[in-house]
Amino acid sequence: MSFPEMLVRLRQMLIPTLYQLKELKDPAILKADVIAGITVALVLVPQSMAYAQLAGLPPYFGLYASFLPPMVAAIFGSSRQLATGPVAVVSLLTAASLEPLAAAGSEGFLAYAILLALMIGAFQMFLGLFRLGVLVDFLSHPVVVGFTNAGAIIIGTSQLSKLFGVTAEKAPHHYESVYNVLVEAAQNTHLMTFGFAVLSLGIIWGVKKYQPRLPSVLIAVVIATLLSWTLGFEDKGGAIVGVIPAGLPGMVMPTFDWEVMKQLIASTVIISLIGFMEAISIAKAMAARTRQRIDANQELVGQGLSNIVSGLFGGYPVSGSFSRSAVNIEAGAITGFSSIVTGIVVGITLLFLTPLLYHLPQATLASVIIMAVINLVKIEPIKHAWKAEKHDGIVAVITFVLTLVMAPHLEKGIIIGVVLAMVLFIYRTMRPRIAIVSRYFDGTFRDVSVHPELDSCKKILMFRFDMSLYYANAGYFETKVLQMVADNPEVEYLILDAEGINTIDATGEEVLLHLSERLDKVGVTIIIARMKKQFMDTMRNTGTLEKMGGDNRRFFARITFALNQAWSNVECDKCNNGKNCPLRTSVAIEQAKARGELDPDKPHPVPIA
Repeated sequence: MSFPEMLVRLRQMLIPTLYQLKELKDPAILKADVIAGITVALVLVPQSMAYAQLAGLPPYFGLYASFLPPMVAAIFGSSRQLATGPVAVVSLLTAASLEPLAAAGSEGFLAYAILLALMIGAFQMFLGLFRLGVLVDFLSHPVVVGFTNAGAIIIGTSQLSKLFGVTAEKAPHHYESVYNVLVEAAQNTHLMTFGFAVLSLGIIWGVKKYQPRLPSVLIAVVIATLLSWTLGFEDKGGAIVGVIPAGLPGMVMPTFDWEVMKQLIASTVIISLIGFMEAISIAKAMAARTRQRIDANQELVGQGLSNIVSGLFGGYPVSGSFSRSAVNIEAGAITGFSSIVTGIVVGITLLFLTPLLYHLPQATLASVIIMAVINLVKIEPIKHAWKAEKHDGIVAVITFVLTLVMAPHLEKGIIIGVVLAMVLFIYRTMRPRIAIVSRYFDGTFRDVSVHPELDSCKKILMFRFDMSLYYANAGYFETKVLQMVADNPEVEYLILDAEGINTIDATGEEVLLHLSERLDKVGVTIIIARMKKQFMDTMRNTGTLEKMGGDNRRFFARITFALNQAWSNVECDKCNNGKNCPLRTSVAIEQAKARGELDPDKPHPVPIA
């Protein structure tokens, strides 16, 4: 690659959006992006204020986090339609991370929110630049499903006090706080506040159901704000947004308190990974629809820079939003310029429109949050995980329960879920399926425990190991093989179908070598068929291949060759030196006919061995 080509590649990697700008020369694309950007902004402005309050921050923090971060994420990320900004789950995790350090809304709390955004941005940048996006894979789907369901319930119930207009004592656990709110609401509900909540919920639900193309959240905010101003809601004890500082955010240099930073490390990692998993999942879904390429590591760079910019300009942690990204692509966004338009509209709001939000009821913002997260509660994915693999279902349920019980310490539920998922995975690999197989009439080999009608050869025993052979299951493998030999005293050849063995480590190859030597002494030869390259590379590199007799004696590319080796060395009156062996397809076909499983007049498979 020439030096100019290297420069072009570097520029393309750092600022992917530069290569989309030429598309904006088409007036149709420019118009589509502008309309999409404005549409997303109409949803983002009220939603970001609501999410900021969910994070325990003043509403204007949400607007600050919605100004520059969407632009930066669009410029440096790889997704064209991903809408970045405040999101519910990250907001909840932010509140949970900072509440042990300072009171919500206090100066310290605000400063720590900015610091957390910078730490998350730096960590995501580190992962992206060093191409470590694979770390996200440690958050298994069952863990995310369990956490998302629990998080949605926690988010929704955390807004109850604002719906009823009451203040209740905060307890050590979230479920205790919810109980306190319900007790207080039963006695002291502020009826006008509750009325605004019901009105806002009704408007958002009704517009989404009957006029889904209209901005339901914006309509609810406008109507509630006008009614609040007309009815004098503030003077009657209702909670409103109040004064929002006018003007664009200035650069803020946070105080780097090392003691606080140490306490935020775990939260930084968790929020970084969960936030990015949400963003990349959305980006991949949209890329599949638009047939565009997504680079996970480039997206990490974009998300990391957006969080850094959010922190530097008075915002808090952000991520890709599922709902706003859906609005963006449905509104016709074609390039990342739509997100730039969104940021500009938010900037105009900060400059000129903040006084209009003064009378916005807090109950309406709470309603926005509840309606945004209500669709996150989904039982079907947990049921699906249970059907796919019971261990996955267990992980999802336990993560769900622990996240609910341990809230507001949400990170504990996630960490336990991740650890449990890994432990159960390792447990499954320690006891993989080992199947003794015989020839089926279609030429394949089937598990005799599933097909007991299949005949087996007393001299030649074939089996399959459905897992990589490594230190955690090598002992199990050895025990099962020796058990096979003990249960079949006449066996002379063991054929291992190694197609299911992807890799073999030092422990695995050592066990295989010692097993072959041990069986040789009792007159049983173990041979291996259908090995993969990784398997054979290890056997050659360690010298085990030569110790076991070389390629032509123990190792065969096809099962047919392994069987020929066994048949040529086995004396069996019943099988007539292999000609009548049940491991031949022709014999399996005749046996199937005798059992009435095959129609003699219909074609049957051509014998292959």
